[in-house]
Amino acid sequence: MAKLIYSAITSLDGYVADADDNFDWAAPDEEVHSFVNDLERPVGTYLYGRRMYETMVYWETAHTLPEQSPSIQDFAKIWQAADKIVYSKTLETPSSARTRIERDFDPETVRQMKASAGRDITMGGADLAAQAIKAGLVDEFHLFVTPIIVGGGKRSLPDNVRLELELLAERRFGSGVVHLHYRTKT
Repeated sequence: MAKLIYSAITSLDGYVADADDNFDWAAPDEEVHSFVNDLERPVGTYLYGRRMYETMVYWETAHTLPEQSPSIQDFAKIWQAADKIVYSKTLETPSSARTRIERDFDPETVRQMKASAGRDITMGGADLAAQAIKAGLVDEFHLFVTPIIVGGGKRSLPDNVRLELELLAERRFGSGVVHLHYRTKT
């Protein structure tokens, strides 16, 4: 059975974007990016909301831009090799290969996907993740806490949900970013 993993880069005060919907402060440096690549390498499918997909579709062509770092080149290959499912009521056609659009997030369909998938599934986007967390679908969390306080914006985790978690690993990077890896207690 595959795990559903929610991964997010968050401010110290728990936001993935600030009040102006800006997240340029979240760009990982080479050390963090290489670590993320190793986490993402075994993933078979990415689940995205429309806005997160529109941000991530950059990776479809990132490898063609001049002078990309090794971690950027590596992540582009990882991203392109994975299947992508985009949950959107408005997006008509995908802008990347190996991508399909679903109109509605159906928890039962995701449960079945987890049961039949041979590789883990990663979820990106706080709104979509909130639905999966509330439905009890998320097995693990990878939170990259960035040393910044933004004071408001889009929350990385939903309100009104209580989950018991077990810390599996932690790592501190030279930039001050801290990676926290949790598993949902059953």
